[in-house]
Amino acid sequence: MTLISVAPMLDCTDRHYRYLARLLSPNALLYTEMIHTGAILHGDAEHFLAYNPEEHPLALQLGGSNPEDLANASKIAAEMGYDEINLNVGCPSSRVQNGRFGACLMAEPELVRDCVAAMNGAVDIPVTVKTRIGIDDKDSYEELQRFIATVAEIGCERFIVHARKAWLKGLSPKENRTVPPLRYDVVYQLKQDFPHLSFIINGGIKTCGDVAQHLAQVDGVMIGREAYHNPYFLASLEQAFYDAGEKTISRADVLAAYIPYARAQFDKGVKLGHLVRPLFGLFQGLAGARHWRRYLSENSYQKTAGIDVILQAASELQQQENAPCT
Repeated sequence: MTLISVAPMLDCTDRHYRYLARLLSPNALLYTEMIHTGAILHGDAEHFLAYNPEEHPLALQLGGSNPEDLANASKIAAEMGYDEINLNVGCPSSRVQNGRFGACLMAEPELVRDCVAAMNGAVDIPVTVKTRIGIDDKDSYEELQRFIATVAEIGCERFIVHARKAWLKGLSPKENRTVPPLRYDVVYQLKQDFPHLSFIINGGIKTCGDVAQHLAQVDGVMIGREAYHNPYFLASLEQAFYDAGEKTISRADVLAAYIPYARAQFDKGVKLGHLVRPLFGLFQGLAGARHWRRYLSENSYQKTAGIDVILQAASELQQQENAPCT
């Protein structure tokens, strides 16, 4: 099983970011943004599910609460070659709640069980669940235990657990990523109580040391915002936790590999802004990183802009790195 994965993040983990992430980490399991079953079943499934072959291993995260719809969407995704289907039981947004999916489903473990059973019956690839440790005042460990036990009844063997509860009313989705306190100990306890199941821990993980600490307790670690805002972190994880050889891939080599991809996508009509966005954090922590972000942001949305914007930004970054100290 993959030790490291990159979390599904709305407006972040699109196919262009995932291509960049794969350059940085050949082994991490990548997840799509959450896609609602309705978009697949009643919209342009080819558009919503399209990906680059290089992205494997790749998991699709689905949003929904209708077992039949989830089964049908899972079948389509499996036929398109996805390696895993994940059910979102963690998103706290009000829009998602109004559609009766996401974190609010923690209050209906039997429905989640039925959804996963239907999905399992439709595909031969793993079906997993991403959840929180609780919602609102339904946050006792006993309630979480019951949720896991109920869903596991029908063969769900892998749970990704964001180690903080969700407040469904009163907090925004962004606040729900930081305000409720992290409770890693709860996820550790789940592994002890359900040793036959796999648990992947998620939430606030930012260093290789954090990852090592968690892997001593659970089966895997899912990286969220840190992997997006500082994508080179994935290269450090690859070096630390996989057989990556003696040399970590450099940022320059990653950029050199990404540019031909970006050029091909741009020639197909993809907007430059979508291709540039995953690159903003590539040089995070280095001298000139702020100028890099600013240059890309200011120039990639010009009507006449092309891929040369990335090359020019890289050239100016190198000049800053080589500038003499004063």
